[in-house]
Amino acid sequence: MSSASSFQSHKGHPRRERFSVSRLISALAWPVKTIVRRLLGEGFYQEARVTLLHEHGGVGLDWKWGNSLRRVHPIRRDFGWQSGQPIDRYYTEEHFLPAYHTDIRGRVLEIGDDRYTRQFGKEHVTVSDVLHVNPGISGTTIQADLTDAGHLQSDTYDCAILTFTLQFIFDVPAALNTIARILRPGGVLLVIVPGISQIARYDMDTWGEFWRFTSLSARRLFEQVFHAEDITITTYGNVLSALASLHGLHSTELTKGELDHWDRDYELVIGIRAVKRLDGRIGA
Repeated sequence: MSSASSFQSHKGHPRRERFSVSRLISALAWPVKTIVRRLLGEGFYQEARVTLLHEHGGVGLDWKWGNSLRRVHPIRRDFGWQSGQPIDRYYTEEHFLPAYHTDIRGRVLEIGDDRYTRQFGKEHVTVSDVLHVNPGISGTTIQADLTDAGHLQSDTYDCAILTFTLQFIFDVPAALNTIARILRPGGVLLVIVPGISQIARYDMDTWGEFWRFTSLSARRLFEQVFHAEDITITTYGNVLSALASLHGLHSTELTKGELDHWDRDYELVIGIRAVKRLDGRIGA
């Protein structure tokens, strides 16, 4: 046996022992946790764990005792929607849009619904339009495909909001050209795109999901339409928040410090602000 293999064999024993103990703890704890959860109900169970065990959202015990990362299935597949605020929405709603809320004013176009127009624009919005690619969607005021929307009037909007939209559009440059054209001179485009994310299965099967972005790919795409100095790109995330997001945890299951820690190598969410020049010119 070589010295290297001997070293690996020797070092492997404590790991196997720790793993066996952890598995034993998990096996013993799981039935008790299941019974308590059923008796208390899910909501109260999580609250009790936060209060009594000082865990931020309760999932910490599962991670520590249940080896929940040694699994091939996520903790949740719903991005965290059913139990709280998804982590990618935390960065959208607590950081990116608050930083640029003064841009949401006048006539505003939002894709899918008007939740962020209402939440952050408030009384500063005079007209709110909602665009959807499919006809007959409740709340929609404009039905259009952003990649082929010659019928939309140019120089119309003071602000356009696209949150988690561009990954579902195959021809992203065409969509950005449309948005830039329909913005008024001085108008602002606010965009959130995913960098690290699971597939949204319903969207993938319904109209397709095509892209994940990096700050560099986002900049290259937007510089084809807007001037480089008129583009601001911000990234959010770290290895813990990225992993938690992939598992479908919600924002309250991490601490604010854990969420707000920034690591340039883990671009979970990418925010882009682009401004149309006052002279109306677009393109680099």
